[in-house]
Amino acid sequence: MRPDPPAKPWILRPAREPAQPILVSIPHAGIFVPDPIRARFASQAIGRLPMTDWHLDQLYDFLPEMGIASLVATYSRFVADCNRPPDGEALYPGRFETGFVPTETFDGDPIWSSPPDPEWIGAQKQAVWQPYQDRLDALIREWQLRFGQVCLIDAHSVSSAPNRITPRLEAEIYLGDRDGSSASSKIRALFKNAFEAEGFKVSVNHPYKGGYITHHYGRPPHVMAIQIEMAERVYLDEDEPQVRDPNLWHKTQSRLIGVFTRLIQGLRA
Repeated sequence: MRPDPPAKPWILRPAREPAQPILVSIPHAGIFVPDPIRARFASQAIGRLPMTDWHLDQLYDFLPEMGIASLVATYSRFVADCNRPPDGEALYPGRFETGFVPTETFDGDPIWSSPPDPEWIGAQKQAVWQPYQDRLDALIREWQLRFGQVCLIDAHSVSSAPNRITPRLEAEIYLGDRDGSSASSKIRALFKNAFEAEGFKVSVNHPYKGGYITHHYGRPPHVMAIQIEMAERVYLDEDEPQVRDPNLWHKTQSRLIGVFTRLIQGLRA
């Protein structure tokens, strides 16, 4: 069954008090695709929405109880990618990238039966991308005014299988701060240590340095932005990513709660 049309291109899960100086953005968990757009997909395989960060918003559903607000995109990244610049600016110059409205998957498969035209792409920017950015920007400003400094986390998941961007992923957590430009070394070390304390194998700024959200909003010292890419195998079966694995799910949630507990403690220090 396909999801009903969302009321907005984002869902805000507000923090319970006492709030923490942390915000989480989840731009690739959305799965809604309007039928006229779905009709333009190149194949049934594309209709299964590869490149989705499956269930990631649900995996992080403990955040509000910890005082952490999260913003979740409701539309598929195939409609408009909220973690890409709409002007086509390269985030990884010289490397294959999926665009604001991607035309190929990470494996090089075509997404569209005919390429989207500029007018259509502009419409997706106004309907989906811009409202998400506006709400995220407002949250960051609100939290910065409230706390003086805010830590913005852009949360993602990724298949471990090799593709056009990377060989098989061996680490479990990939942290990106645009090579130190979007967060301080202290914050980067705090994140790395928090994940490693929970037994995760961590890589920093390789092969993922962070996308548009990390690059655009990270403005140390007032806004520290870190991207988290989690290998899908950590919390689900990568052969059937739409289906949750209860054992992996509960184990990973427990470990993530431990990570965020350490992050909160570290930010207070």
